[in-house]
Amino acid sequence: MKICKKLTRREFLTSAGGTAVSIGLPGTFVKLMDSGNRAVAAQIRPDGRPRIPPGQHAVKALPDMGGGQRDETVAGWRLQITGEVEKPMTLMVSDLMALKQIDLICDVHCVTGWTLLDSRWRGIPMKTIINLVRVKETAGFVIFEASGAYASSIPLADALKDNVILAHGFYDQKLPRAHGAPLRALVPDRYFYKSVKWLTEIKFSAVDEPGFYESSGYSNSADPWKEERFG
Repeated sequence: MKICKKLTRREFLTSAGGTAVSIGLPGTFVKLMDSGNRAVAAQIRPDGRPRIPPGQHAVKALPDMGGGQRDETVAGWRLQITGEVEKPMTLMVSDLMALKQIDLICDVHCVTGWTLLDSRWRGIPMKTIINLVRVKETAGFVIFEASGAYASSIPLADALKDNVILAHGFYDQKLPRAHGAPLRALVPDRYFYKSVKWLTEIKFSAVDEPGFYESSGYSNSADPWKEERFG
């Protein structure tokens, strides 16, 4: 069935019988001028795709998308890594800081229609985590789980890409609480609901486990350039 009207998260989930409690909805977007959007949209990425995917507009700052933050201190936070791994473990913030760190400049794209260009992040490559816990050959998917019963998944092949990280820094500062502190996933080449905030667990699985929004009708592959907004 072709969907002609672009729905907000809340409109879509209401029609599907769900609620928008885990990510929330954006506030007012501060857009680039139309001329600026057109100029950037004309740019081509190294992979041959347009820099701004179809149906997106550039914004000047990362909107606060809301959601259910866990009420805990950074000192009390733990990240569990479980599933199809040889070395399941629980990591504290200090453990993560001792791992390989990278700085990443990337564009991020929200299913609601905004794109933030040249966003700057710091964190740990997912490759580092995968090697640390010795992911088994039986694993095919990564499930990111967060507070508020929110989760999303990506194929293991996507998690191995150089631009997929666990982010704790944003524009040379600590990641703000509203944007997922102390740690969030960052999967730039998928719609932003795949970049789970307030991470509490990473599970490697032999089978996929579609997350909160995917189970409510959003696309599980979530490719912005194919406009895979809804399943």
